[in-house]
Amino acid sequence: MSNRAVFLDRDGVINRKAPKNGYITSWENMRFLPGVAKCLRLLNQAGFRVFVVTNQRCVANGLLTCQELESIHRQMCEWLCAAGGRIEAVYYCPHGMQPPCTCRKPAPGMLLTAAREHGVDLAASWIIGDSEVDVEAGRNAGCKTVRVLGHEGTTNGGADVVARSLIDATYQILQMENSNATQASTA
Repeated sequence: MSNRAVFLDRDGVINRKAPKNGYITSWENMRFLPGVAKCLRLLNQAGFRVFVVTNQRCVANGLLTCQELESIHRQMCEWLCAAGGRIEAVYYCPHGMQPPCTCRKPAPGMLLTAAREHGVDLAASWIIGDSEVDVEAGRNAGCKTVRVLGHEGTTNGGADVVARSLIDATYQILQMENSNATQASTA
């Protein structure tokens, strides 16, 4: 099994964000963005293990329980697997903004936990997110970073790569990894 991974933020990368800064609180509200299953399949085929790392303050706000959130994540993983893409595990932070915790992005706790539990080499891994918080979490964990600009934000937040979508991010990562492998084999 490969020791490199791609960590994906959930809302805004895998699925559409809830309207008006709301939260996805049921499976019925989950709307996948175009090409997500294909991207997971391509990353899996390239030897990347895929994990989801997501802040879910909706639990701290009392909008759903951890069990209800885990049910949404289980259905998400099952649906994507049936469509050809595999998510190895989902890590989420159920806490509010205060007091600070070690798992809420931009803290690297979820990535560090995934790396420890699954033997992931963070320096050989990537995080794809749609916010500066995601980019900062990846930097804090020692990963390469991709910022999906989508509808929000116009700055890259210091990301290594800027992409229009998960599809664009996936192709850029695969191209860069293939180029690096080619350079290493000819050196």
